[in-house]
Amino acid sequence: MKIERFEDIIAWQKAKQLTIRVYSLLRVNKDFGFRDQIFRASTSIMNNIAEGFERRGDKELKHFLFIAKGSCGELRSMLYLAKDLQYISFSHFQECYYLSMEISRLLSGFITSLN
Repeated sequence: MKIERFEDIIAWQKAKQLTIRVYSLLRVNKDFGFRDQIFRASTSIMNNIAEGFERRGDKELKHFLFIAKGSCGELRSMLYLAKDLQYISFSHFQECYYLSMEISRLLSGFITSLN
């Protein structure tokens, strides 16, 4: 099956779901520097998938998928801080952490399929 639109990429769909969840959990957080950084990390995942796809070349797509994968790591690092600073509960941490890991695995598979 050929992917016609970035919106059809499962990793993008899950990244969008994760971004919405992160925003909903932290939108009232008053630590503005922290909040802005974790928001940027989460949106970076979905946006890099979309940008890479729209460039219409496997080499560039792979490059942007690696950036999105890096943003997954950044987000997980920020989630640890959010939990330790008690900005989010442990159950919310786990929910977002495991979704981020799933996205990272999907991205790895997508990158492998481009080789």
